[in-house]
Amino acid sequence: MSEMSFLKLGLSEDLLRAVGYAGYKYPTAVQAQSIPVVLKGEDVIAEAKTGTGKTAGFVLPVLQLLQGAPDQGRKTIMALILTPTRELAMQISSSIKIHGRHLTRPIRTVLVVGGLNINVQLRGLIHGTDIVVATPGRLLDVALRQKVDFSCLKFLVIDEADKMFNLGFAKELESVLSLLPQKRQNLLYSATIGDRIRALTRRFMPEAAHIKIQDTAPTVERVHQRAIEVNRTNRGPLLRHLIRSEKWQHVLIFVVSVRAADILASKLKKAHIEAETFHGGLTQARRTQVLGHFKKRRIKVLVATDLAARGIDIDKLPYVVNYDLPRSPDDYIHRVGRTARAGEPGTAITFVGHEDRAHFALIEKRVRMRLQRESVKGFELTGDPLPKEKGKAPVKSLRMKKKDKARAAAARKKGIT
Repeated sequence: MSEMSFLKLGLSEDLLRAVGYAGYKYPTAVQAQSIPVVLKGEDVIAEAKTGTGKTAGFVLPVLQLLQGAPDQGRKTIMALILTPTRELAMQISSSIKIHGRHLTRPIRTVLVVGGLNINVQLRGLIHGTDIVVATPGRLLDVALRQKVDFSCLKFLVIDEADKMFNLGFAKELESVLSLLPQKRQNLLYSATIGDRIRALTRRFMPEAAHIKIQDTAPTVERVHQRAIEVNRTNRGPLLRHLIRSEKWQHVLIFVVSVRAADILASKLKKAHIEAETFHGGLTQARRTQVLGHFKKRRIKVLVATDLAARGIDIDKLPYVVNYDLPRSPDDYIHRVGRTARAGEPGTAITFVGHEDRAHFALIEKRVRMRLQRESVKGFELTGDPLPKEKGKAPVKSLRMKKKDKARAAAARKKGIT
């Protein structure tokens, strides 16, 4: 975290009030380095790890520049913010509302993402807006149905650019860029800058200022991580014990499937612990409602699948629990990265049973860490691991293959059996 104050970054009084209301005392490193450059009107390529405050790093200066822009006399799209997921888009839209609450000229935002009513989004564009926050695929769908006027666009922001490419949005991104005016300010933010991103930025923002936060440790290293050994059948009782004995008031729990989330949340409710689920089996409206209640701490426990690990920003979340192990080291990092964000403290706890030891050791190796195994009195790991069984040899099918059937048929025609 930077020791520089927000006041020294050149932000307006209206935005400083909003920053104070949001509870931010000092800018993070990426905010301290990028905000002044954006305010100068330069293109920016910022590389910083997840959870370092990149969203405010572009939302705050863009809002200030929009306030100072000439009045067009009608609502026109002045800024386009592209993001790979609807959850992240919703988070950015919420950030715009929070930081723009005290602006003298209200800024209107339209969310253009999948999973929400497209007709509502079309009407929002027809009525006019200052900022569009969109996922590339839905934006192109909207552009096919209705002419989207980008002629007055001043700012393009591409957030989480690495995820944009990893999720296969390269072609959609190229198509969106073809709709935009050539003269604009470009801002690209990403956890990593790979070869494909470099190739893209050389084409459409060759003069950009490069900002790389090298002294920021990865989120996984900032989190207080614990590995508790426990039998699989004892995970539920241990979880309830920890919630009560350690007085957890706000915890995100990850499980492997929708069914596992529903079962665990049901058991927690029966134990009189407030819990809800967050997964792909819920409607978008329900997911939005549940996440909103969790962020406002109306829900103590949120049981989620990996859907929640990417792009969800929950302020000051103190605890994350890996009830089930994630499938990959990357998923582990994204899960753990939901806590200890923007310099706040956070703890991630992983339950490890006999059957999890080898997989968790692999995760540790890939993320270059080694956690000491803990046990909780009354919930110790007992018994011996099941011996590994060699798989049986494959049974050769007794059914004839197509070519054998053809040969047999030909032989019969010749009178050979």
